[in-house]
Amino acid sequence: MVNTGEARSQKSAAPAPLQEPLFTEDLPESMTDAVGYRGPAACRAAGVTYRQLDYWARTGLLEPSVRNVTGSGHQRLYSFRDILVLKVIKRLLDTGVSLQQIRVAVGALREHGVADLAGITLMSDGASVYECTSDDQVIDLMRGGQGVFGIALGSVWREVEGTLSELPSERPESELPAEHPGDELRARRERKTG
Repeated sequence: MVNTGEARSQKSAAPAPLQEPLFTEDLPESMTDAVGYRGPAACRAAGVTYRQLDYWARTGLLEPSVRNVTGSGHQRLYSFRDILVLKVIKRLLDTGVSLQQIRVAVGALREHGVADLAGITLMSDGASVYECTSDDQVIDLMRGGQGVFGIALGSVWREVEGTLSELPSERPESELPAEHPGDELRARRERKTG
């Protein structure tokens, strides 16, 4: 268990996962960085506004990992993992966890591979966020007598996967070519500067 607010001792034995990983071998292509989702699709799947998404990308809370470009005419592309973390951020915000604690929790989640995320449950008492990978860790938190809530990333995974299956995706290399017929403004700028 990783407490993102304060240090807690870990048990010496390897913890048993709360659930089996959803994918033990290779992930489907839609869950890798080979496929990305534009901002509106990411917003819809995660339940956040485009304004939130843009702010979090600009402040470094969660930058898109497939394609992170700036300027007009370019589209950020978010991976499955990015959208999974976006949905977790939204849930933590909805329960009153501070953005500062969420930044620490997101930092801890970044250290895990996509397949690892499915076996994690995040617990929070509203002030701190705890990463639990075994039933014992969850029980220890609940024995403290303080109210806690949990987010099982496996169930969030399935929600995001279901929503994204209905939304358009694209490959990062599908950016507009330099001589795209509909990009007249770009062509004019290049003629002016060239």
